[in-house]
Amino acid sequence: MGRITIMKKFIAILSLAVLFTATACSDDYLTTDPTDRVSGTKIFSDSESAMAAVNGIYRLMYTGGWGSGWESENGGLPAYILVFDLLAEDHIMDGSGSGWFYYDYAMDTWGDYTSKAGHQYNIWNFFYTLISNANYILANVDENGTPHLEGDQDYANYALGQAYAIRAFCYMYLVQCYQQNDPAKPGVPLYTEPTVAGSMGKGRGTVQDVYDQANKDIDMAIELLEKSSIEQLHPSHISKYVAYGLKARHALVQHDYATAQTFAEKAMAGAQIASFSDIEHVNSVAAKNVLWGLAIQTDQAIGVWEVYNHMDSDCKSTYSKARHLISNWLYAQIPETDARKAWWTAPLDESEWGTAGTENGSKRSWCQKKLVYINAANSTGDHILMREEEMYLIAAEAACHQGNYAKAREYVKAVGEARDTNYDARLAKFSDSKSYNPNTVGTLSTLMDEILFQRRVELWGEVPRMHDLQRLGLGYNRNWEGTNHKATLTKKNTNPASPAFILWIPQAEFDGNEALDAIKDQNPDQNS
Repeated sequence: MGRITIMKKFIAILSLAVLFTATACSDDYLTTDPTDRVSGTKIFSDSESAMAAVNGIYRLMYTGGWGSGWESENGGLPAYILVFDLLAEDHIMDGSGSGWFYYDYAMDTWGDYTSKAGHQYNIWNFFYTLISNANYILANVDENGTPHLEGDQDYANYALGQAYAIRAFCYMYLVQCYQQNDPAKPGVPLYTEPTVAGSMGKGRGTVQDVYDQANKDIDMAIELLEKSSIEQLHPSHISKYVAYGLKARHALVQHDYATAQTFAEKAMAGAQIASFSDIEHVNSVAAKNVLWGLAIQTDQAIGVWEVYNHMDSDCKSTYSKARHLISNWLYAQIPETDARKAWWTAPLDESEWGTAGTENGSKRSWCQKKLVYINAANSTGDHILMREEEMYLIAAEAACHQGNYAKAREYVKAVGEARDTNYDARLAKFSDSKSYNPNTVGTLSTLMDEILFQRRVELWGEVPRMHDLQRLGLGYNRNWEGTNHKATLTKKNTNPASPAFILWIPQAEFDGNEALDAIKDQNPDQNS
C-alpha cells in the first residue's frame, strides 16, 4: 500500500475549513468569518467546534482553487454539476467563448487527466477534500454512532449528522463521475478515517462497496439528525429532510425504488411546491420550495469561478460570451400552456440576436434565463441543490417503476399542474407503463416517458442530466434533424454506458497511491 499524493494537501485545506466559526444562527446567517480561536487539538473537542468545521465544508463547496490552474471552470460543486449536465444532450453552449466548459460540452477534455488543471484532477480533489474534512469530524463518533464531544449533545448530533450526510453525498457523486452505474465495476477508494500526508492509499473496490458505504453514512446521518431537535440553522445546512432527499436520490441510482419512494415522500414534508411566479429564476434559498442550497452572501462573492459568470448571458462577464441554451428538441416539447417555457427565450431570427456578454446577451434563440444572478452588479445569487419538486418527481418515477401508476400520476401531476394550466389533459394522454423510449429525442407515449420528461424540464441545469442517463442505461444522439447543437459528437461514442460518460482517474492519484495500478485500474478510453 502506498502513500496518497493528492491527499497531502488535505490538512492545509482542513485548516481552511475549520478556521471558521459557527453559532446557532438565529438571524439565519452562516457565520464563516476567519478566526484563530479554533486550533490544534481543540478543533473537534466540542460540538461548537465541530459545527465550525461543518460550516467550513459548506464554504468549500463553492470555493475554487482545486487544481493548478483554470480556476474559471473549477468553482466547486456548482461548476461540477454544470460539467455533467453539459456532457449530455439537453444543455448546449452556442460557442467556445473564453473556452471554459466548452471542452466538456464537446467531450474534448479526456487528456486532462495527466495535469492538475483539468476536471479529472479538480473533481477528484474536491470531493476527497470534503471527505477528508468530514472524516476528521466523524472521528468523534464511536462504532455505535454515539458522539463523544463536549458541550450540547443536541448540537453535536446536528453537526455530526451533517458530516455523515456530506460524506455519503460525496461518495455517491464520485462514483457517478468516475464509473458506470454497475455495482460489479471498480468503484473509488473509500476512506472513513482521518488522513494526513503519508496515509496509506486504498484500492478501488467495487461500485457496490461505494453504495454500501454511502448507504451506511446516510442512514447514520438520518439517525443523528432525527435525534436532534434542531431543524436547519441555515439553508446551506443538511437538515433531516435534506438527508431524506439524499437517501431517495441514492436509492434511485441503485434502482431501489421502494426506498426511493419512501424517502422522497418523507423529504416532501420539509418544503412545498412553488408556483412558477415564485421561481421565475432558480437562484434564491429563500424560495418556499428549496430544501437545500448554497446561500452566497454579499461578503463572500465567489469571483472568477462563479458559475453565474458563465450562465447569465445578460451579465457583462467575458465568460458569458458562450451562451447556455436548451436543446431545441426539448424546448419544442414544452406546451405553450406551460409557464416554464419562459425559462428560455423563444426562437428568434439570427438578425435579432443580442450581443453575447452584454446586457441583452440572452436575446438569442433558446437561451436560458433560469439560472442567473439575483444581482449581477454585486455577483449575488444562491445555488439551489435540492428542491421540493425533485422529491415529487423521484416519488413519481419510483412508484411508476414499481407499477403503482395511480400514485405515480398523483405525484407527477402535483408538479405538472403547478406549471401547466392544461396539465390534466396532457397527463391523460400517456399510457400506464414503466417502459420508456430509449431514443431520448423520440416520441413520448408512456407515463414513464412523461415523468422523465418532467425531470428534464423542471430540473434542467440543476441535476446533472448525464447522471440520469447513466442510471437509466441510456445513450443519446445530438445530431437530430434541425439540431441546434454546436458539438454534435458524431465521431464520439454516445451509446449507453459509453466510457466517454465518465472521467479518468487523475494521474496524480496513481503517482502517489501504490494500491492503484495506472494500467489495470484506469477507466477505459473514451472511444472504447
